[in-house]
Amino acid sequence: MAKKTKKQQELLKLVDRTKSYDVQEAIDLVKETSKANFDETVEAAFRLGVDPKKADQQIRGAMVLPHGTGKSQRVLVFAKGDKAKEAEAAGADYVGEQDLINKINQGWFEFDVVVATPDMMAEVGKLGRVLGPKGLMPNPKTGTVTFEVEKAVNEIKAGKVEYRVDKAANIHVAIGKASFDKEKLVENFEAITDALVKAKPQASKGTYMRNAAVASTMGPGIKVDVSNYTK
Repeated sequence: MAKKTKKQQELLKLVDRTKSYDVQEAIDLVKETSKANFDETVEAAFRLGVDPKKADQQIRGAMVLPHGTGKSQRVLVFAKGDKAKEAEAAGADYVGEQDLINKINQGWFEFDVVVATPDMMAEVGKLGRVLGPKGLMPNPKTGTVTFEVEKAVNEIKAGKVEYRVDKAANIHVAIGKASFDKEKLVENFEAITDALVKAKPQASKGTYMRNAAVASTMGPGIKVDVSNYTK
């Protein structure tokens, strides 16, 4: 484990690691412990009472946060004809077909989100081995395989985030920047929490929302009291 710097050790003293804070207090602490010389990303982490090995308990989806993430997403769209023109008009950063597929196969990854129309998936699917490990493969469940190209691009640019449970039943989602007003971060946290609660699988047993925490890029993790949320 990497040794903590003197600054990190000082920031840790501000946080009671044994306590779960009200979300308002937790966000206050995130902002107070965000001391890097750049605008740190604030991330929420959730531990859920699901078994990701079972198909009916694999939680995955996407949503537009009320106040976005503060990050400008570079959107690549695989489309042709009128749908390609629609993507360009909506503000997609890159639009193409085989030309972009070839670039990606050659190691180009200057984009953050990939959208594809269904008629392009036969070819885009061949990129699974390179896009999949990076979490960039388009998927109907997250709204990135669609003929509604304009809507998809607009939502991504407005602050759409994807969430997916990992093998350890955790979900990590960016909810904004440390420079955001406190209330915006709180509302973004509550929006993603509500979405996860609504996504609870019927097969899930016991406590569903096990625990949650928030942290800035360089700051300590701060536990959030999730007792007010559906379990």
